[in-house]
Amino acid sequence: MEEEALTSDDSAFAPMVALEMDAAVFNSDWKLCDVITEYLSDIVGQGHSDPARYSNFVSVAANELIELAFRSALIPGSCNFSVFRNSKCNRMIIAFPCDDALREAYAGSKSWSSNEPRRLVDGGFNSLTSPIDLTDLVTNLATIFGAHIQIEGDGASGIRFVADFSPAEGFH
Repeated sequence: MEEEALTSDDSAFAPMVALEMDAAVFNSDWKLCDVITEYLSDIVGQGHSDPARYSNFVSVAANELIELAFRSALIPGSCNFSVFRNSKCNRMIIAFPCDDALREAYAGSKSWSSNEPRRLVDGGFNSLTSPIDLTDLVTNLATIFGAHIQIEGDGASGIRFVADFSPAEGFH
């Protein structure tokens, strides 16, 4: 993906869908993670040569990020799920409220890209109990899915995951 796709400037993208949900409602049922993932992934697959296959490909990584938001969005506020597209990539943004400690641990505009040589990290898909676990998870997702994933602060009390996926699926 070229540099244009890797910026966090959403103005270079055309919006496809946006979903806003109260954090308390989102956290009321774990199954909502699957419902939201399927909905967003189906939208991302539109316009692809094989929509079902590409939707399935994106849904695996999206589900991990949405489940991470589920485990992290424990304070009042809104959770936002958005999908954008430009000619270089598909972008999924997951924004959610979180406590100050989590925000400080992760909101340093950290990013992971499949362009950087990495190896898979053991334990990267296990339960998340510390900041290093998030780093392992995101490193593995970026490596396996050929994605660029960035974690940014979102307002005064939130975090957003920005995940850019290549329009061509392929596990690495």
